[in-house]
Amino acid sequence: MNLSNSLSPLISLIAGILILVIPRLLNYIVAIYLIIIGLIGLFGSGSLRL
Repeated sequence: MNLSNSLSPLISLIAGILILVIPRLLNYIVAIYLIIIGLIGLFGSGSLRL
C-alpha cells in the first residue's frame, strides 16, 4: 500500500471543504498540504538511500 496515494485524495477533500467554508484559510491549507506531500514524497517512499 502506497501511503501517499491513499492520503492525497483524503487531504484534498478536507482542504477543499475547509476552503469552501472559510476562504481565508486558502493560503495556510495550500502551504500545509504542499509541505506534507513533500515530506511524504521524500521520506515516505524510502527514496533517501545512500
